[in-house]
Amino acid sequence: MMRYGVVGVGYFGAELCRIMNMQEDAKVTAVYDPYHGAEVAEEIDCDACSSLDELVTREDVDAVIVATPNYLHKEPVIKAAQHGKHVFCEKPIALSYKDCDEMVKACKENNVIFMAGHVMNFFNGVRHAKKMINEGVIGDILYCHSARNGWEDIQESVSWKKIRSKSGGHLYHHIHELDCVQFIMGSMPDEVYMNAGNVAHSGENFGDEDDMIFINMKFAGNKFAVLEWGSAFHWAEHYVLIQGTKGAIKLDMFEAGGTLRLNGEDTHFLLHETQEEDDDRTRIYKGTELDGAIQYGKPGKIPPMWLHSIMFNEMKYFNNIMHGMEADEEFRPLLTGDAARAAIATADACTLSAKECRSVKLSEILDK
Repeated sequence: MMRYGVVGVGYFGAELCRIMNMQEDAKVTAVYDPYHGAEVAEEIDCDACSSLDELVTREDVDAVIVATPNYLHKEPVIKAAQHGKHVFCEKPIALSYKDCDEMVKACKENNVIFMAGHVMNFFNGVRHAKKMINEGVIGDILYCHSARNGWEDIQESVSWKKIRSKSGGHLYHHIHELDCVQFIMGSMPDEVYMNAGNVAHSGENFGDEDDMIFINMKFAGNKFAVLEWGSAFHWAEHYVLIQGTKGAIKLDMFEAGGTLRLNGEDTHFLLHETQEEDDDRTRIYKGTELDGAIQYGKPGKIPPMWLHSIMFNEMKYFNNIMHGMEADEEFRPLLTGDAARAAIATADACTLSAKECRSVKLSEILDK
């Protein structure tokens, strides 16, 4: 039995607790969250700790799951590692390359696994697309284009997820697509350029994040990518498009499903595990529960079917690794913090680009 402590049990953390307890050989023994800890501990029948130090020093905690707000990831990850606990940390693992680097080094120095919550790696569609790419089905990759956008109206209150210093804004909080593009390309870009601004969401009823972000990336071998995010788009879209020398693949998160285009013919495959999950995602995106692709769960709410499914796959994988399962070759960077750190390095380069209105080489971030 692998025993877990969970730090931060709001919307996402509480569901990770429930899911981990569904595994036959796993048990959440303790949680720490000054706001939601007591109620979640009662729900899942575990202890509610009064401090982070109490949780990471418990003998009945073998691994720590960190699901706090983004700006509060660093301390629990490092403290867990220092006490010999393996770590799973939600994305983005930190809001700067420097912090990521310190976290990765702390885990390596203490010989613990450091898995990042880059959940797109567990989409059926992403795995299938990567397999086809590895097999050369669409030839050499030339270009990727991702979009994750919609329109967000005034909310009842301003969430921490809308405050740049706490979430990192769309670029960091929705790091999934950036990480996915780097996973598809097999590397970080050599150079990036970003334009960004707050064009429709300024004032006391909103946060301070950019609501339109446009990124151009140049990779080695004359390959490119364009990525966009934002909450100022009335025509909502959410996809990753991969163009190769022989064909193309589209992973559509809005009209949920995957498409392989080869020789003028389209072949479809599931984005999630079942058609029911794909339909569930499409229904929610087209309904009133989300503002386009702008999704923010709130504590006490249960994630939808499709999200629960990929979270389950992710926790099952982490638990299997804890029980000694050999990692897939392509997933190994996800288990050391290296892939997550690489995504943040690129995000930092993009942030610097927008600030200084110039192209930024990744070496400027990595060599600091």
